[in-house]
Formats: sequence, structure tokens, C-alpha cells
Amino acid sequence: MARSIYLTSAEGNSGKSSIALGVLDTFARTLERVGVFRPVARGRDEGERDYVLELLLAHARVDLDYDECIGVGYDDVHADPEAALARIVDRFHEVEKKCDAVVIVGSDYTDVSSPTELSFNARVAANLGAPVLLVLGGRATGQAGARGLSDSDARSADDMRRAAEVSVAELEHAHAQLLAVIVNRADPDALTDIVAAVQEVAPDALVAAVPEDRYLVAPTVEAVMEACGARFVRGDAQLLRREVMGVVVAGMSMENVLPRLIEGAVVLIPGDRSEVLLAVLMAHASETFPSLAAIILYGGFETPDAVQSLVEGLDPALPILRTDSGTYDTVLRVTETRGRLAADSQRKYDTAIALFETHVNAPDLLQRLEISRSSVVTPLMFEHDLLERARGDRKRIVMPEGDDDRVLRAASTLLGRGVCDLTILGDETSIRARAAELGLDLSAAQIISPREEELRDRFATEYARLRAHKGVTYETARDVVTDVSYFGTMMVHLNLADGMVSGAAHTTAHTIRPSFEIIKTDPGVGVVSSVFLMCLADRVLVYGDCAVIPDPTSEQLADIAISSAATAAQFAIEPRVAMLSYSTGESGSGDDVEKVRAATAIVRERRPDLLVEGPIQYDAAAEPSVAKTKMPGSEVAGRATVFVFPDLNTGNNTYKAVQRSAGAVAIGPVLQGLRKPVNDLSRGALVGDIVNTVAITAIQAQRTPPPPTQPISTIGGTE
Repeated sequence: MARSIYLTSAEGNSGKSSIALGVLDTFARTLERVGVFRPVARGRDEGERDYVLELLLAHARVDLDYDECIGVGYDDVHADPEAALARIVDRFHEVEKKCDAVVIVGSDYTDVSSPTELSFNARVAANLGAPVLLVLGGRATGQAGARGLSDSDARSADDMRRAAEVSVAELEHAHAQLLAVIVNRADPDALTDIVAAVQEVAPDALVAAVPEDRYLVAPTVEAVMEACGARFVRGDAQLLRREVMGVVVAGMSMENVLPRLIEGAVVLIPGDRSEVLLAVLMAHASETFPSLAAIILYGGFETPDAVQSLVEGLDPALPILRTDSGTYDTVLRVTETRGRLAADSQRKYDTAIALFETHVNAPDLLQRLEISRSSVVTPLMFEHDLLERARGDRKRIVMPEGDDDRVLRAASTLLGRGVCDLTILGDETSIRARAAELGLDLSAAQIISPREEELRDRFATEYARLRAHKGVTYETARDVVTDVSYFGTMMVHLNLADGMVSGAAHTTAHTIRPSFEIIKTDPGVGVVSSVFLMCLADRVLVYGDCAVIPDPTSEQLADIAISSAATAAQFAIEPRVAMLSYSTGESGSGDDVEKVRAATAIVRERRPDLLVEGPIQYDAAAEPSVAKTKMPGSEVAGRATVFVFPDLNTGNNTYKAVQRSAGAVAIGPVLQGLRKPVNDLSRGALVGDIVNTVAITAIQAQRTPPPPTQPISTIGGTE
């Protein structure tokens, strides 16, 4: 039977969806089949889809259809609560049969009568047999701040104790089992006191407090536009997804407006104040003023033709909106616009997960639910493990392609989740401005120009020394090291970074050639090779080499096998190595088979501790029933985890065939054999691919501590 948990709140605007996302993320990294259920939600028969359910389905990769995750609609509860409850129970059990655990998210205080809503949710939880995770809001309700952009008062520890007393009593009255209490949007300066106060009321429950994060409750420009009935006039439509962090009403003269501009603000300008419009556009473009989210022209006034022509010539990316509403209505609608943790907001997702991971004891939650880790490893579980392992010993990774939006988005996710420290190469002003436009938080990133003179001089001196045998002079080296791939590689070489990830906008050769010249191979390794981590539905396999060496010799194949086994072990995959060929054991002959046979002998001689078999066919290596026939008694046959292909043609085609035909997630190529990790991205890489590759690079960098070096901020002179 599935283990379930029922999330409910005592009032609206508690941020229950962000806590639900954290719980679901915790389950997904532990169990194979995770489900989501909404007992009461809009969307089933009411023409509106439930954004919380869409959020959870999109980010948890739950293998359930939207409709089957909903019990009843609000109208059903109004019409006949008892019949609705029976229907909820029936539909829940249909979902439960398909899952190892189900996250049940209670109603939203949008339609069921508020005084009885917690009681109704408690009854549902009791009838579903699901323990309750009670979410209490740490902000005062009944004021604009609890709903939108205005400030709201933080509740004290005593306030939270009283709220918990009322809520816990109501749960007990309905015979619901209380498992945990999380105070969300809590006062960051009173977390310890709040936890202690609530724990007095619920001594046997897990109690946690998650601090307020203004970004999570910030609405998007698009939400503000819809709330005040505005229309899009010009600018970059993609920036409508940016979060709004404040409101500036520009009903004053230009010189008084400019000092009041704040980062991420939507600026409300009367439609007839052309000079203020132009001043705000110039301020947004200036490096000395904050980056704005949008401009709303209100009042129904038309902009004069000459001013419109001037704005068109400026071609601003900043969204400009227009509404016919007056000052009061526009301000009211904008300030009351609520933010949502939407499925398409990666930064909000990352922020919510990071807050949950930091402030909620997830292992304790799982223990209370008697959930232990599944023996199956799904792609999602493996990806979570990568981030967790990288986070356990944070390394610094350099990302040379700071002018690529995908790299910036990935960097925001990595920093938000605390996976590693990052250095991004490029012009700092341009990168930070673009990040602000995209609504990304790169405040923790170090951004360095590859033309920074002190580092350029140091790198050129070192590169000229390394390549003197090739006739490279200091003057030539000064030009070479300004290339982002060479600059990033020199950072790794001189221990200013622990690894490098590039290739989103550059060729493989451009990315990895500097590492061959500068970093070189590990002692005892003859060649640099690669593997793909192939995440199948229930396990992870290692394929090598599928990207670097076209036609390896026996000695190179042995190197690939030994390096691939080491990579597998580094990612908690027990290495059982299959040296692949078109025949198994002694059944075949020919030059290709003999090459594999010789490579297998070399591996056994160099690493007698490794489990290795070869030559062996893929089916005999992967399928136990075939192995019993073709190679009975082998410790590798039928159980192989590391597959070494005889040449690049076979390996590259096989990994792509498995990826496309079996729906596997292919992570890589992961380079191996270098003294320090450098990894290449596909030029078609998605943001998630970049995140995974950086995490892998950080884990590779954990194998040996780097020697001490001067921090960049204190570098003076050269080595």
C-alpha cells in the first residue's frame, strides 16, 4: 500500500504549494512511483485547470494523468458534501494503487466556506487514512500584504502558538492524525522561537519553520498585466514572465521619480507624462540605476507621435503596458496581484526546494512515514543524487559561456540549490543585466572577464611556459588565453576553479583541446575518453567510449575500461565491466574480436580486482536469461553495469539508439582520464543537461583535494 501524506492549511495564502513541492521532491528522490492527488480542485468540470496540480505534475514527473489526480470540484462539495467525500475516497484509492507514495494537497480556501474548510480537509484526511502535514502561514492575513505586493506583518512566536492550538484542536476533533507542522513564510529572525512555540502545542509532531522569501510570493509581469486589464504595447514578450518585486507610482516630476526606482519594480506612469516615460527608460538602460520589470502607462492617454517615434528608436526590451484605468484602480489591482509558484518558473521552483531542504528535516519526515529508499534507481532519483553528492562537498566550477541564456538559467538553478560555487566568464555588467531581465539570481556567482589584465598576464606567462616546446611566446599566449575555453582551462590548471563545463555554444574540439594542452592526463592513463551515464527506467548504466576515440587499440580499450569503471564507482554504480564484441567468449575470431580479447587481458593484468568479462555480446552482458546460455557462471554476464564498446561508431550509435528507442536519459559525455575535470556540452543542451553536467563535474573534482592557491581577489604577479 502507498504511504500518503495530506497537506492542509488553516487559512489561505500560506504558501502550501511550495511545501507540497518540497515534500514531493523528497519522495521522488527516494521512491520509484510517486503520485499527487487533489481531493477538491477547480478544473475537473469547471473549465479551469488547477495550477498547483500542474506545478506538481510538471516538476515531479509523476506518471499520472491530470484528470485522475482530482477527486471532485468545489461545486460537488457545495451540492452534497457526503457524496463528494465518498467520491474522493474512491478516486484516491485508484491513484494509490499505482504509487509507492502519494502527496495529497488539500483545498485552497478559495471556495469552500473558510470557517469549516480545515474541518472538511481533516475529515478527508481521516477517511483516506493519511497523516496530516499542517501548514501555518507566518504572515498576517486580511491585508493586502498577505495577497500581493504590499508588505505584510510577520506573526510572532506567540501568534503561531495560538494558531497551532486552534488548528490542532480542529484536526483532533475530526480524528485526523497529525504528523508534522510547518510554519511557512515565517519571520526569518524568529525561526527558533516559532519552532519551540509550536512544538509545545504538538510535542509528538515534526515541527519546522520556513522563512519568508519575497521572490516566492512575487507575481509575474504577466499576472500584473492581467490583473489591471492592461495590454502589451512593446518590448520583449519573454520578459513578461519576470517576477515583480515592487511598485513605484511615478505621479511626480522626473527628478523625484528616479531616486525612487527599485530593482525589479513595475513603474506606473500617467500616460500623459512623456518626460517621465523617457527618463525611466533611460534609467533602466543605464548601469547606474536598477533593472526594472515593466512600465504601465495608465489613465487612457495616448502617447504623442513624436514620443512614440523616439521610444521605437530606442527599441527597449523592457515591457511597456497600457491600461485605461485611473490611478487608484491601477495601484489597487497591481498591489493586490498574488504571486504563484507556477510550473514554468524555474527560479521559484529552485528557491522553494532549497528552502525546504534547508529548514525541514526530510529524513525525519520519511522515517515518520516509514519510507525507505527503493532499490530501483530512476532517472529522477539519479539526478537528485547527483545534486546531493555535489552539494555535500562544494566545489567551484567555471562556466565560460556567460553570453548564453541557458548557461545563466542553469547557473541560477545550481546556485539556488547550493550545488556548487560558480565562476562565469564574460562582461559582468552585461551578464548581470541579462540575468535581471530573465529574473535570475546570480548574486552569488563570481563573474570574470577573460580580458581581466592581472589574470591575463598570469595565464599568459604560465601558458607560454607550458607550450614553450611548441614555440609559443608570451605575446602569442596573451592572445590565446583571452579565448574563453583557454581562460577557463587555465583557471582549473592553476586551482582557481575545480573544474570546467563548456560547449553549449562551442564545438567539442574548442572546449577540450585546451585541456589536452594544459591539464594533461592522469598518471597511468594513456588516453582521455568519455562515458555516457544511461539512466534507464530502473537503473543506471555506463557506456564508454561514445564520443572521443574513433578506433581505439587494445591498450586504449583497456584504458577506457579502467577509467569507465572508476567513473562508475565515483557515481555509486558497482562496476561490472563488459568488453563488447560481436561474439561471446571463445565462440568467435577475427581481428576485431582479438582486439577486445587482448584488451580484456590487459585490464585483468592491470586491475585484477575489477570484475571484467570479454569479449561478450550486448545481450549476454545485459540479460540474465541469455547469460545463462552463452556464459554461465560469469560474475559479469547478465549483470554488467559498464559497457565498453569496441569503437566510436558502435558506441555512439548504440547510446543514441537506447536513448531514443528505450526512452533513456543520456547524461554526458563525461570526460575521464584528465588530471582535473573538464566536460563538454552538446550545443543543443537543455538547461537540465547543463545542471547535470556541472554536478557531475563537481563530483569528479571531489576525488582529490586541490593544492592551496591564492584566491583571485589577492592574486598579484605570476607563478
